[in-house]
Amino acid sequence: MWMNPHERDQQFYDRIRDIIGLYTRPKRDDEAVLCTDEKTSLQPRPRPAATKPALAGGRPNLLEHNYTRQGALNLFSAFDVHTGQVYGQCYHRKRQKEFIAFLTYLDEQIPPTVTTVHIVCDNVSTHHGKQVRQWLQDHPRFRFHFTPVHCSWMNQVEQWFSILQRKRFRVADFHSIDQLRDKINDFVREWNERAHPFNWSEKSVAKLMAGTPGTQAA
Repeated sequence: MWMNPHERDQQFYDRIRDIIGLYTRPKRDDEAVLCTDEKTSLQPRPRPAATKPALAGGRPNLLEHNYTRQGALNLFSAFDVHTGQVYGQCYHRKRQKEFIAFLTYLDEQIPPTVTTVHIVCDNVSTHHGKQVRQWLQDHPRFRFHFTPVHCSWMNQVEQWFSILQRKRFRVADFHSIDQLRDKINDFVREWNERAHPFNWSEKSVAKLMAGTPGTQAA
């Protein structure tokens, strides 16, 4: 949808240039750039029979078709585009209240020497409602940058979510909500032990945005 020409107004170009600038220009010592979003409705889906792993010789995973429901978690995450570090917190719901709790967690984790925290996120109401705007007034070092509509691919945390999906949720089979939360936290910790940024160079951005006037990196 983001490729449709009729949606490419001046605001579209301005937002693209703003976010590309955050990704490609040199980072100052007093700032951080975090891409944030939520991976929603993560369910443990325990099975009545244990899942059996694939074996040599061509036998695939054996997964019981039936499962029971035990609720779901919503993973609020932030991906540091310059270091690859991931911040993650699980909540039972996805509202402004939970998003503010996550922002507060980020505020506690990020050193005070970082005086500007750029947050890249999408336009859902959870990210810009009245309660969130009030929180931002009280925490002026946080600055939001909203991706254009249908441009979720520009949010780098989505790349990390795809890795999480392949590594931990290709087969959803956890004993309980608590085990699911533990496994998510384990994955975040293991990722951060070898964290790396994604390569959003000026050259790669120019390829992605070829044909979009005014968005190529200078």
